Amino acid sequence: MAPGEAIVALGFFASLSAIFVLRGPLGRAIADRIAGRAGAPVDAARALEQLDEVQHRLAELEERQDFTERVLSQERERGKLPARE
Repeated sequence: MAPGEAIVALGFFASLSAIFVLRGPLGRAIADRIAGRAGAPVDAARALEQLDEVQHRLAELEERQDFTERVLSQERERGKLPARE
């Protein structure tokens, strides 16, 4: 295959890929943004509520991880678990 043919083939596949991506949700979002029809405004109160929920769940996960680490270290000290290498 000559270098020119490779460039043509690469351009063809790049064009097909661009068409495929731009005809999907990403393309619609870009078109809406250009036309000034961007999505609904963000509800700040709802966003803060969701953030608080995520922070609470993260704190719970941290507590569970700390508990698990303490239990595993106690088991390792008792000799029930092999030492890490």
